[in-house]
Amino acid sequence: MTDNRKPLVYIISAPSGSGKSTLTNEILKLVPNLVFSISYTTRSPRGSEQNGKQYHFITREEFDRMVQDGEFLEYANVHGKCYGTARQFLREAGKSGNDLLLDIDVQGAAQIKKNLTDAISIFVLPPDRKTLEWRLCNRSENSKQEIQRRLNDAKREIEEYDKYDYVLINDQLEKSIERLQAIVLSERLRREQKTLSEIENAIVARAERLRLANLKEKVQPILASFRDLAPSASS
Repeated sequence: MTDNRKPLVYIISAPSGSGKSTLTNEILKLVPNLVFSISYTTRSPRGSEQNGKQYHFITREEFDRMVQDGEFLEYANVHGKCYGTARQFLREAGKSGNDLLLDIDVQGAAQIKKNLTDAISIFVLPPDRKTLEWRLCNRSENSKQEIQRRLNDAKREIEEYDKYDYVLINDQLEKSIERLQAIVLSERLRREQKTLSEIENAIVARAERLRLANLKEKVQPILASFRDLAPSASS
């Protein structure tokens, strides 16, 4: 049985090391009828990554063909590796009555918002630069040069936070999961346009506190913690 209603599209962006992947994995377990769009990439698998699970790993030639055929909603070249979100996931979500969750960077998010103006965008921030650096240092695959590059990238990316609908500061994982769940459920309640119960009103109120306009003051110290970061020689 198919629904064919227009799916809600949730965009989640964050600097590397902010905990975005963990949040994404947890919200997919908690919220029914929410599916993840698995991006295509030309980079090689890392660690235990499997083709078709974390990413669809393809060659540059295959990626370029998909671009030429108009198969991507968005695509970007990040440090020489290409990433893209296929249109087919949006079509499939609509047919099955699901909403779609996209885990993409700021370049891709800007493209999606141009193509899908009603997409819901969420920016995940680390609580400060030191916390992000600690998280990156605890990833065994990151060299010192790689950590510095990612911190420089983060400094640039977080300046784009004000282009998003919601801001989520990932300081405590459990609370962050609850906040993200509130955003997803609140947007569904808005779509339904029904009289809300007391519990539903509380969900909407919690999500409203995470809107960009209500978080700008809290974000300023985070931005300030990155401003004294010296650029690396490779940036």
